[in-house]
Amino acid sequence: MSTLSAQELAQQRQADATGIDNNAVLLGDSIKSVYVYEAPVRIWHWINAAAITVLAITGYFIGVPLPTMPGEASDNYLMGYIRFAHFTAGYILAVGLLGRAYWAIVGNHHARELFWVPLFQKAYWREVIQVLAWYLFIAPKPNQYVGHNPLARFAMFTLYLGIGLFMIVTGFALYGEGTQPGSWAHTLFTTWVIPLFGQSQDVHTWHRLGMWGMVIFIIFHIYAAIREDIMGRQSIVSTMISGHRTFKD
Repeated sequence: MSTLSAQELAQQRQADATGIDNNAVLLGDSIKSVYVYEAPVRIWHWINAAAITVLAITGYFIGVPLPTMPGEASDNYLMGYIRFAHFTAGYILAVGLLGRAYWAIVGNHHARELFWVPLFQKAYWREVIQVLAWYLFIAPKPNQYVGHNPLARFAMFTLYLGIGLFMIVTGFALYGEGTQPGSWAHTLFTTWVIPLFGQSQDVHTWHRLGMWGMVIFIIFHIYAAIREDIMGRQSIVSTMISGHRTFKD
C-alpha cells in the first residue's frame, strides 16, 4: 500500500512522464570535480593505447606467422602488411613517448607523475600500503587521490620507463636488421643491442616476453580502473576522457 501524499504522488507521476525529478537530485550524492589531465596527456594516452594494441596483435603474428597462403607469393602480402602495421605502431609509440616527456616539462604537475616517483619519502610508502590494503579488500575505503594513486604511479613509471623503453630499444634493434647497415636504426640500435644479448634470436625472445609483460600489466590496469569507478567513488576511466577527476561524497 502506497504511503505517498497526493503531492508526492503527483511529483512521481511527473517524473515518470518527463524524467525531471528535483527531489531525487536534492537527495543524490554530492560530486566534486578537479581538473587533472590536460588535453595533450589524454590524447597521448589513447593514441598510445591504440599503438600498443596494434603492436601486441601484429607482434604475436610476427612470432607465430599465419599458415602458408595459396597461390603466388606476389599475390599474398598479408605478413608484409602485418609487419608494416607493427613498424608504424612502433614509430608512433616511440615518438609519442618523446612528446609525453616534453609535456612533462611544460604541462601541469600531474603530467610529471609518469616520470618521477618519490621513492625516498615515507609518506609515499605509507600510501602505497594503504592502496594495497584497499585492493586486497582489507581497507574499508580508499583515500582520495587527485592524480595517480601511489601504487599506480609506480606501475606506470615502471611500464613506460622500464618495459616501454626496453621494447622500443629492442624493437628498433630488430628493425635495423632489416634496414641493413648504414641505416639509422642499425647504427643507433642494432650494432650494440644484438651483441649485448648474444644473438638476434635472443633479442626476439626477450622482445616477445616484454610484449606478454605489457599485456599482463594492461589487464590489471583495466581491471583496477573499472574497479575504482565502481567501488572507489572516484572517476578513473572518464577522467582520461574529460580530464576531470570527480569524487562522490
